[in-house]
Amino acid sequence: MIKKTLQIIFFFSCCYALIPFHSNAICYGPFRDGQSPEGESPTVEQLKEDIRIISKHWSIMRMYGSRGVTEDVIKIIKENNINLKIFLGAWLSDETDSSIAIQNNEEVEKAIYLANKYPNIINAVIIGNETQVFWTWNKVNFEILKNYIIKVKNNVKQSVTTADDFNFWNKPEGIELSNYTDFILVHIHPLWGGLSVENSVDWVSKIYNEIEELHPDKQIIIGETGWATMVHDIGEQAKLIKGITGEKEQAFFYKNIHSWSKKHKITTFFFEVFDEKWKGGDHPNEVEKHWGVFNSDRTPKLILKK
Repeated sequence: MIKKTLQIIFFFSCCYALIPFHSNAICYGPFRDGQSPEGESPTVEQLKEDIRIISKHWSIMRMYGSRGVTEDVIKIIKENNINLKIFLGAWLSDETDSSIAIQNNEEVEKAIYLANKYPNIINAVIIGNETQVFWTWNKVNFEILKNYIIKVKNNVKQSVTTADDFNFWNKPEGIELSNYTDFILVHIHPLWGGLSVENSVDWVSKIYNEIEELHPDKQIIIGETGWATMVHDIGEQAKLIKGITGEKEQAFFYKNIHSWSKKHKITTFFFEVFDEKWKGGDHPNEVEKHWGVFNSDRTPKLILKK
């Protein structure tokens, strides 16, 4: 149960340092309209604008890759003495050939380098994102992931884990992998779970409780939860998503999940800060493009207009 979070703090403090609670946490992807990981990258001025926006509302953000513009973002935070911490990701892909293995190793090595160079900014290192859950399009071999986690743990002082859906962490493989992680970073998305917005926070709480019961010796942080403002009416998203999407519904969920996380002192990364139009399919209503609390042009949606 959630109350166990408070009951076992003493146990945690004896075994390893808890990651400090943050009441305002957000996921960040830097790519604007016409940009993508494989294409054009944001300019330094665009990154500075992003950090100004983010630091006004949140105290910690999650990034998904260690290469590209990531160090530029960290330098902006450091050089301007901005009070903003980072959960740093190392993006992993299926090592179908040697070139992918090289890319994965470069991601991991860069994450180690950045964690050691910027220890006052980087609070944790996240090796891989949704690489194990049964529905992933980006499967990474379990042993390869485990070995990367061990490697990073042996080379940084920060806490290390991987990020995945609750439908991995509640399986025997998730329990096995948790033996090698310092904490659990779990994704709990009520919209994808077919929930209405009115029932969304209760469902998140229920899933969190279940993961907590399965991992009683680990700190559990929610790495992603959110509510999209648009969804396409065909395809898998139309089958799975039953809740109404929109800015009003997003604002309702944001307000209530924030209150829940503060009450229980559970760091909860809201997904996400900006819409990212490069994601998903070609149709402009694709749900993956519309999770931001800001539009892709950096204008605020309803929740941040108030």
